Amino acid sequence: MLPLKGLRVVAVEQAVAAPYASARLADAGAEVIKIERPEGDFARGYDTAAAGQSSYFVWLNRGKSSCVLDLSTAEGKAALEAEIAQADVLIQNLKQGAMARLGFAIDRLRADYPRLIACSISGYGEAGPMAQRKAYDLLIQAESGLCSITGGPEEPSRVGVSVVDVATGATAHAAILEALIGRGITGAGAAIEVSMFDVMADWLSVPLLNHEAGNSPRRVGMAHPSIAPYGVFAAADGDQILLSVQSDREWRHLCTTFLDRPEMAEDPRFATNVARVRHRAEVDAAVGLAIGALTGPAAIAALLAAGMAVAQVNDMQGLSDHPHLRRITVETPGGPVALPAPGAQVVDAPRRYGPVPGLGSRRPAGR
Repeated sequence: MLPLKGLRVVAVEQAVAAPYASARLADAGAEVIKIERPEGDFARGYDTAAAGQSSYFVWLNRGKSSCVLDLSTAEGKAALEAEIAQADVLIQNLKQGAMARLGFAIDRLRADYPRLIACSISGYGEAGPMAQRKAYDLLIQAESGLCSITGGPEEPSRVGVSVVDVATGATAHAAILEALIGRGITGAGAAIEVSMFDVMADWLSVPLLNHEAGNSPRRVGMAHPSIAPYGVFAAADGDQILLSVQSDREWRHLCTTFLDRPEMAEDPRFATNVARVRHRAEVDAAVGLAIGALTGPAAIAALLAAGMAVAQVNDMQGLSDHPHLRRITVETPGGPVALPAPGAQVVDAPRRYGPVPGLGSRRPAGR
């Protein structure tokens, strides 16, 4: 039996962050009732890449049912109340204060339903100088400073996936599971607030602390700001090889087994990581010369034989063809779609994943 079977989740959600959290609960067996406005979650219209449907929506809404409610009407509000009354978990990521204005203030819900776990996801939290701002993934990437340390030296860049949304959804998922464990001990529900900005600020602790210590990070593309050699090198056939040397011991081994430069292992300019970062140009030149003399496959084979950590710099075709890519297939209104499998696997307990719902696939409670 799936671990969350019997758990009932009401998700007043849209876009990515909240659907990510509720999708993980659905994967674990929870009944997730997705509340959509009459025109549907706007993420349904992001693209048409997944059997004619939005890739975002297909990825994040498998295993849920869709309940259409017009929350501007008394009937819609009554139906939502009936759904929440039967729920173990409420997840919502409407604009800050919207649930309260609709009559669903979290304090009131906690008083009426003391076992309810209510998780509110917002851009900047429920209070503070920017609480009322709209917030989407890239806006938070910019506001938090993430873009300033992403990209090459010339200009900042966004992270290539919706990292803020996914990080926020994962944080909310973990907090909900903690609250469920707590409820199992005390019998009491909880109110959880997850701010996209707070999540990203937490993730940026290392660059922030370095900045405040006088060593503000610089954009270095695919090099590592505080480890060397750790970056991309071109092989003779143009393949891009990412090499990571994590310790002085590994560096000495690289010098003797791959670079054929044993003198570099003991040279005080290169003997420690701090020194190598200071002399990164000379370190990278030596590594680049050795990798550049070999084809990509030969360089990877030689580096692996030397015990180094190495990767091919792939594109999406490389991922699509990758021998390690696990997939699941989910049914959708447009037909089956093959998705990357979730990262966690429970040994000897393979899972089935529910279909992606069409808009309004479920009737509201009491009708």
